[in-house]
Amino acid sequence: MDAEAGAAAAQQLPWRQHYRNLLLLAYQSFGVVYGDLSTSPLYVYKSTFSGRLRQYQDEQTVYGVLSLIFWTFTLVPLLKYVIIVLSADDNGEGGPFALYSLLCRHAKLSLIPNQQAADEELSTYYRDGFAAQHESSPWLRRFLEKHKIVKTGLLVVVLCAASMVIGDGVLTPAISVLSSMSGLQVRATGLQERSVVLLSCIVLVGLFSLQHRGTQKVAFMFAPIVIIWLFCIGGIGLYNIVHWNPNIYQAISPYYIVKFFRTTGTDGWIALGGILLSMTGSEAMFADLGHFTSASVRLAFITIIYPCLILQYMGQAAFLSKNMFHTRTSFYDSIPGPVFWPVFVVATLAAVVGSQAVISATFSIVKQCHALGCFPRVKIVHTSRWIHGQIYIPEINWILMVLCVAVTVAFGDTTLIGNAYGIACMTVMLVTTFLMSFIVIFVWQKNIIFALLFLLFFGSIETVYLSSSLMKVHQGGWVPLVLAFIFMSVMFVWHYGTKKKYQFDLQNKVSMRSILSLGPNLGIVRVPGIGLIYTELVTGVPAVFTHFVTNLPAFHEVLVFLCVKSVPVPYVQPDERYLVGRIGPKAYRMYRCIVRYGYKDVQRDDENFENMLVMSIARFIMMEAEDVSSSASYDIANEGRMAVIRTTDDAGTPLGMRDLGGLAESISTTRSSKSESLRSLQSSYEQESPSAGRRRRVRFELPNEDAMDQQVKDELLALVEAKHAGVAYIMGHSYIKARRSSNFVKKFAIDVAYSFLRKNCRGPSVSLHIPHISLIEVGMIYYV
Repeated sequence: MDAEAGAAAAQQLPWRQHYRNLLLLAYQSFGVVYGDLSTSPLYVYKSTFSGRLRQYQDEQTVYGVLSLIFWTFTLVPLLKYVIIVLSADDNGEGGPFALYSLLCRHAKLSLIPNQQAADEELSTYYRDGFAAQHESSPWLRRFLEKHKIVKTGLLVVVLCAASMVIGDGVLTPAISVLSSMSGLQVRATGLQERSVVLLSCIVLVGLFSLQHRGTQKVAFMFAPIVIIWLFCIGGIGLYNIVHWNPNIYQAISPYYIVKFFRTTGTDGWIALGGILLSMTGSEAMFADLGHFTSASVRLAFITIIYPCLILQYMGQAAFLSKNMFHTRTSFYDSIPGPVFWPVFVVATLAAVVGSQAVISATFSIVKQCHALGCFPRVKIVHTSRWIHGQIYIPEINWILMVLCVAVTVAFGDTTLIGNAYGIACMTVMLVTTFLMSFIVIFVWQKNIIFALLFLLFFGSIETVYLSSSLMKVHQGGWVPLVLAFIFMSVMFVWHYGTKKKYQFDLQNKVSMRSILSLGPNLGIVRVPGIGLIYTELVTGVPAVFTHFVTNLPAFHEVLVFLCVKSVPVPYVQPDERYLVGRIGPKAYRMYRCIVRYGYKDVQRDDENFENMLVMSIARFIMMEAEDVSSSASYDIANEGRMAVIRTTDDAGTPLGMRDLGGLAESISTTRSSKSESLRSLQSSYEQESPSAGRRRRVRFELPNEDAMDQQVKDELLALVEAKHAGVAYIMGHSYIKARRSSNFVKKFAIDVAYSFLRKNCRGPSVSLHIPHISLIEVGMIYYV
């Protein structure tokens, strides 16, 4: 009996651990996911009754507004996002780019053709239980893949959503902080609007100034603040229902919606621009999914978020039904006097938390755009060693701060900012609905009828709300449109220039036949060392190589054509990151290495990159020797074959590594082809550069194994000696210009816009963490 009881207890343990983790993640999600959504009651009723709806200040109008809020909040955040959209995650990641990457993997919709068959073998490429070959509408897939204009249109839609998310990063802090600070005027009646705006700007500057410290420093405080805030507003809502109008629950009936539009007509339709603010922040549930699980986000929403917010909206409606002239400050006026100041403090903190969540989401979306070649290179700082995905982008942070303060000072009113905020949020939601209809077909492999039903039902709701918001373009609604146009232009121009540069490289790559005709020495002098030639090509030899040897007919003994490539998956496992292959016969000592990153991966300044690269090539040489078919004479038809090299498995390591203690020992014991002056310069550089000083110094050693083939041993020995001689990084310094025959639009995009962005963004050598002391840049002019 005791043994059976012990077995039963052991069987229950994983379930207990599962539920414990689920509850912990649900608790943490309050501080990151729901900060924006939970602060909406601060300004929904004020924005709704700010326009012509003031003419209908009666109890029936309040009932109609509450009915609209209830059904909007139930259909969009609950039904669409929590029940349906959260199931469309990309290996745990959410947001418009996650949906786009899913589509690019299940249908060939990417505009840069650098995908390889090996990419489809990644463990995160396909969702479990789904494959790309069995969708219900193959004709639709062929149509999308065939027409380039459709691919471009889809990319524009996704970039539009990304631009609106960045717009949210400007508008959310402004409206949240300004709404919370406006509560001071309820008690301090003599406080002027200018003072409220000034205080809001001080809070905003402080918020953005602390971003460099990373959210993990205060993450533990976030969740309790939002939970306390939710219970506060839920309790206040319940109090107002009992105290002012216990019959307010009748407004749940859709009958009041019909009656509302019959009475208000066009004025009621325009007022929808304020009602939609009740669901702003819903997209954050999906966009911030990567930090949690869909089950934890659903649990938090259904158990606490939904009931507390519904109680608050019903409580405010109950208060307004008996106090119609308090619509401007309905939230703070409905708070019982004894708890006003505690609630005001919690409201201010909750507004800051909500702003923090959207700012972090903005950093993430910029990182994803950059990874997919749609945003200029920016500095990305990883703020946490333990929590993957917490990043800080200085340039974006200060741009957001300036724009946010400018919006706050220029408008100074939450109603005008709310008009702008609504357009940004509804555009992102509509894009998500559009992309989800394709996910239903290509990823979930359902009938096209289900996709059309989803698109028509939710698309019609969101289109009505968006059309109402667009009526207020002249009342502040122009802000997100202008911001989206600017950011979208930057993204599209950068993507266009990147695509043209890649196409130029593809069309001008060196043929293998011309390489083979030169012989093992390539017609040049081979000097000791490893030459890492950076290229965006996954096949062939780039034109920068011939350009270099034409001007300087000497090159390194071992050549490695290195491609750092983004693939449309969120993360690439370390054991699947490196692809290694050979270029030409073995005597040429030429290799190709493709390093793959997902759009959520952060390319760290890896101290051991050179060592891992050498070890990966050595393992490839051993794998190739074990493969009988590949060890035969060279066949040009096999060119392009690559092998996935595991980097975490120490079994079968062909080389030994011995750590070297200090810099002096490293220099004295290591054979190097560099002169004394160059080595002295390198020593000074490593002492001045903190990152260079932290690099792990190792010496590779070839074990004495009699069983090893002599040809393999010679190749490994050449690789080790080349590594000890030094590693040089060769990179093309490109100048892209439009052809003279190009039209005006193309010349402006390439010669002016793209050139400006390229000159003012971070250089590729900085983004790739290449040590400057070992960098050789080759000037190249691209006429596209």
